[in-house]
Amino acid sequence: MLQIQENISLENFNTFGIEVFAKYFIEINHPNELIELFMDPQWFNMERLVLGGGSNMLFRKDFDGLVIRMNIRGIDHRISGDEVFVAAGAGEVWNDLVNYCVKHEYAGLENLSLIPGSVGASPIQNIGAYGVELKDVFFSCNAFEIASGKFKTFMKEDCNFDYRDSVFKNDMKGQYIIVSVKFRLALVPDLKLHYGAIREELEKRHITEPTIKDVSEVVSHIRVSKLPDPSTIGNAGSFFKNPVIDKDEFQAIQSFFPEVVHYPAGDGQVKLAAGWLIEQCGWKGIVVGRTGTWKNQALVLVNHGDASGEEVYTLSSQIIDSVYTKFGVKLEREVNIIG
Repeated sequence: MLQIQENISLENFNTFGIEVFAKYFIEINHPNELIELFMDPQWFNMERLVLGGGSNMLFRKDFDGLVIRMNIRGIDHRISGDEVFVAAGAGEVWNDLVNYCVKHEYAGLENLSLIPGSVGASPIQNIGAYGVELKDVFFSCNAFEIASGKFKTFMKEDCNFDYRDSVFKNDMKGQYIIVSVKFRLALVPDLKLHYGAIREELEKRHITEPTIKDVSEVVSHIRVSKLPDPSTIGNAGSFFKNPVIDKDEFQAIQSFFPEVVHYPAGDGQVKLAAGWLIEQCGWKGIVVGRTGTWKNQALVLVNHGDASGEEVYTLSSQIIDSVYTKFGVKLEREVNIIG
């Protein structure tokens, strides 16, 4: 029997710690519960929100519909030659999956250590960090189609992955609920050490032949040094995407700002560091009412205590305007805005 609750606080289900309420709330522990849920026209026709770890969303107001929290667990693997296929339930904590793979020496996820959130949300956002994106290790996902009540497998080529983007955020938004994800990993590591401060930190530790465990520990250390812990101060990690611009536009910016932090993005494009842009506009560590930016990373917006989602959103708008005025670059929010 499905347990549907009413008027449930979502404060503990979003890492910003925003106090909003869901009119209805259900936790899904098995894929077949989705079939049962949507056989009832009341829930089929109601506005809904699928919730994983709540680490990539900002609530601006109460949710006047059904919140579906995915809690499907389980991790297993299959080895084929030098490859290993690891499958995980949508409700698994992302970093628990990373730790599982590092422990078993399955290479590919180590650069994605300590990213908050759940496994089910990872392909929707095409999460990424330190030179690796989910699409680099994604094999397939199993998803529930709400309209038909059936399950469908999406292969990598079906997902239209792009920078922090996928088919699940665009053409098929709201049509499917991901129940599990399968990753193609390697028994022979091909370590990605070129991005950010990974190599520098390895050198500090006098590690000349790093393992995937070394890389995972270094990435975790870097993230902790830069990013606040959501359990102590509300935040959703990187609030904005790193903007990608064409080479001509980049050269124009670089002529005025020679020190602009950037990375190659392929196809004649350049990725700018959004945190650097924001910091140059004077926002790093700024407190605005009950919200602000993190002292060690301007890319992160924080809730200093009892801030509303609207306050955080307003601050993000001010930052977007400020960066555009100074650099002519329009920042996009990476966090999903609800309401």
